[in-house]
Amino acid sequence: MPTSGTIRVVITGMGWVTPLGDTIEGVWRRLLSGDSGVVPITHFPASAMATNFAAQTPDVSLAQRFADPAPYIGVGLNTRFALTAAANAWKNAGLGDVSTPGASRAGCAHTPTERVGAYLGSGEGPPDFPAFSATNLAGWREETRAVDTRAWANAAYQNMSARCEVEQEPNMPLSHIAQAFAAYGPTYNCLTACAASTQAIGEASEIIRRDEADVMIVGGAHTMIHPLGVTGFIRLTALSSRAGDPARACRPFSLDRDGFVMGEGAGILILESLEHAQARNAQPLAEIVGFGSSADAFRITDIQPDGLGAKASMAHALQQAHINPHTTDESGRPPIHYISAHGTGTKENDSIETTGIKAVFADNAYKIPISSIKSMMGHLIAAAGAVEAITCVQTIRTGFVPPTINYTIPDPVCDLDYVPNQARDLNQTGGVKIALSNSFGFGGQNNTLIIKRFEP
Repeated sequence: MPTSGTIRVVITGMGWVTPLGDTIEGVWRRLLSGDSGVVPITHFPASAMATNFAAQTPDVSLAQRFADPAPYIGVGLNTRFALTAAANAWKNAGLGDVSTPGASRAGCAHTPTERVGAYLGSGEGPPDFPAFSATNLAGWREETRAVDTRAWANAAYQNMSARCEVEQEPNMPLSHIAQAFAAYGPTYNCLTACAASTQAIGEASEIIRRDEADVMIVGGAHTMIHPLGVTGFIRLTALSSRAGDPARACRPFSLDRDGFVMGEGAGILILESLEHAQARNAQPLAEIVGFGSSADAFRITDIQPDGLGAKASMAHALQQAHINPHTTDESGRPPIHYISAHGTGTKENDSIETTGIKAVFADNAYKIPISSIKSMMGHLIAAAGAVEAITCVQTIRTGFVPPTINYTIPDPVCDLDYVPNQARDLNQTGGVKIALSNSFGFGGQNNTLIIKRFEP
């Protein structure tokens, strides 16, 4: 279980790049409106695939965010997403505008650069598929039904770009962010599948609690909307196959759900110790008060069917936050006011997550609004948790919770309040003071954050 100290960890800046846009307020409006970002795939020719749709994020221009974009020529799409979200979060936190000449490596003026760190849960960038395919074809010998390794190597030398190959690596968004923001302190990247960026946020908060950094740039970035990524999930039978109606394909918790929809993008948050934020007169957006992590240790692609891993992750986060999940206030309201569900839209995930929530909260589980924004922007894989953490902050700031769209048929097994199809205004009942965000990954990695309204 994570450690807990006396240092309070606050969120002072946020930025995201998503299939619904790249501004906090603009994306939030679309989420509350129940807009879908799922469309036919245009990143590559996908019409012949069983799943030929995804939630694509338009490419972003780093020249608009960085005064000197030259170092980023040739970076992968995942890195472009991450850098854009980081620049927006840095500016949102009041730490500087890196689009200003001379500011792109200014670091944080309020603390030594070795006290600024970064922790991402980022996945790989898209491969250079045409070059990779051409190389494989050049090396194949039909007469022997084998690869001629010398011919393959010669073709690879001719076809492939060394820069492109390096930029595919999942650590590259972290490397570029560390350089761009002079983050010389603790820097890590994890890739625990769909739980990665939630793990990054949680573990970064522990770094600050241990007084090993004052500022952490945290979150994640990922894109798997390429031939290899989409084909792999099709073979796992994890994707929805509703090709005739892409916008209504992802149906978390609905009885007729048939799989998730691929998304892509990035979410970045700026974490600081409260003391550091107050020293520079920054206004915290919210506070991280709990982090829980567990492993199912069950199967590579299957969740533990009794929800034990999900239960442990949530229970650990609640314990660190000193929250008893079975209590209520004087109005009968549970201590958690909103749950951002992992909610992928697969049969197994949604039912097992529901089981885990009920195991932790008992009767209170039926009183908590729960929703999945994956119904609108798809599954951002490693970046999903960071985007959903930002969603939790927005529910706290506004008092509104986004819906789970495409919820058509109640599932007797999934019998909680999933905020179906319409956003909900909770301001009449006190708003959202505290939210819980779940992320569960292939391989059985489970991570949970508890985010609270900031109170001095």
